[in-house]
Amino acid sequence: MATTVSIVGSTGSIGTQTLDVVAAEGDRYEVVALGAATSVELLAQQAHAVRPKVVAIADASRAAELEERVPPGTEVRAGDEALASLATLADVVVNGVVGFAGLGVTVETLRAGRRLALANKESLIAGGPVVRAVRDTPGAEIVPVDSEHCALHQCLRAGGSSEVRRLVLTASGGPFRGRTRDDLAGITVEQALAHPTWSMGPKITVDSSTLMNKGLEVIEAHELFGVPYDAVEVVVHPQSIVHSMVEFTDGATIAQLSNPDMRLPIAYALGYPARSGVAFGALDWTAVGRLDFEAPDLETFPALALAYAAGRAGGSAPAWLNAANEVAVAAFLDGNLDWLAIAEVLEAALDLHDGTVLSDVDSVIDVDRRAREAARSIVKRRRT
Repeated sequence: MATTVSIVGSTGSIGTQTLDVVAAEGDRYEVVALGAATSVELLAQQAHAVRPKVVAIADASRAAELEERVPPGTEVRAGDEALASLATLADVVVNGVVGFAGLGVTVETLRAGRRLALANKESLIAGGPVVRAVRDTPGAEIVPVDSEHCALHQCLRAGGSSEVRRLVLTASGGPFRGRTRDDLAGITVEQALAHPTWSMGPKITVDSSTLMNKGLEVIEAHELFGVPYDAVEVVVHPQSIVHSMVEFTDGATIAQLSNPDMRLPIAYALGYPARSGVAFGALDWTAVGRLDFEAPDLETFPALALAYAAGRAGGSAPAWLNAANEVAVAAFLDGNLDWLAIAEVLEAALDLHDGTVLSDVDSVIDVDRRAREAARSIVKRRRT
């Protein structure tokens, strides 16, 4: 019998690549639900291709338009809760929603006791304490789709938790690796979006350029695997072939290597604990050449250190940082903030963090709102 799959955020990069994996795997999976924020045209095309039972659109104003475009008999759901409602419909739920909006999908999937193929790191970063409360639901499990965390998940299968000395997250270094802070004055949006190895959306690509993406991944690794921050290390690896490593207590290091191809971690998360029969990301070892590693430059890329600080502070500090970062990156993409000022806004915003305790989703939403207001105010002051 085919494993049923809900793909939330189906029109984005993770969602479209998930559909590629499903197609490549033949009869192994059945897509029963698709969901997107606003992309009616592509969502309707996907619905005609895979014939799900349900499609959902977060923008309720576009529900009628979607109903006209989907195949006959397909149920259409719309509104703020529509995407999260897909969590109960399948064996595996792929959360490819971008940003903080993915928290509801994560919580509802785990609460329903389903497997969560998680590509939305903000769920764990912003809502870590809330997500922890539902992870013990019988049947609930998280298999990460981020390439680095999926690599760690695979490496950790080589030993018990008591045998882990440290987790090593690899970073490409982004488009500005090797440059000094003085070199980065006047960086344009086009330059920040020119990632050397990965093709991603604009927000996550800018995060990669500042190393904030890696900082958020440090917090996510702590939440996923329960490893203290002092045992989570970042190394820059420009080839993006070693996706992460685990060092064990006997000195052995286990690494996961492959070509950069997000379909590999997606296929792993869908099929876990069985592996895919399709060799996504397979390497030609005669063409690999060299593998380089270096320490990150925290003076030029201070966002990484800010993420460690927020993670160690715990509570709502990661949620505060995540919200401020979304505001700062949006301001940069809109031409209202210099690239170098992104980290400066984050540091100023963290100074305003008030230590609110996160008890439920509503408290996360409140912290997110107040952090965004604080960050917008900081950005506005910098412009005047």
